[in-house]
Amino acid sequence: MTEFNLHTEETAPIKSKPLLAGAKKTYGFIPNLYAGQAEAPALLEGYLSLAETFNKTALSETERQIIMIANNRLNGCTYCVAAHTTIARGAGVPKDVLEALRNGTKIADPKLEALHQFAVRINESRGWVEQSDLDALFAVGYNKQTALEVIVGTALKVMSTYTNHLIDTPLDDVFKSDAWSATDSKV
Repeated sequence: MTEFNLHTEETAPIKSKPLLAGAKKTYGFIPNLYAGQAEAPALLEGYLSLAETFNKTALSETERQIIMIANNRLNGCTYCVAAHTTIARGAGVPKDVLEALRNGTKIADPKLEALHQFAVRINESRGWVEQSDLDALFAVGYNKQTALEVIVGTALKVMSTYTNHLIDTPLDDVFKSDAWSATDSKV
């Protein structure tokens, strides 16, 4: 398989340099995902921009992490599940929610589980959900905006999971305590 570079601020294409510098300033390091995406500045910029947009939705941090980790698990992305577990834990997402997401099991909270199942259906059906999927989401208090915002999170995770599959991104040390494999869940 073709080997891809994990860029530094020094080796990255010119248009990726300020994006990597910003990541380093924000996180204190350059995540390997970004280092790999830097090969294609448009991919790195698009991913960072869409992540910022997703953070502006009406969804809570826990709800956004549910959508992202559900997609990460379904896409079999070991890097993303580990990274988002660490991020979600730091953001206060409840432990039982994280365990359910990592294992592919039900979330105890019915509203969060409905969102989880809708994110799964969006991914698995490639957006061709049934009316019953929407009805289940709406029955617990979500709305049309929520249904569409799930697509934003799904698109974001396509960008990262596909990158990680293509370049075989090594797990950053900071995420290693949350390592995950598809055999750990009901993928």
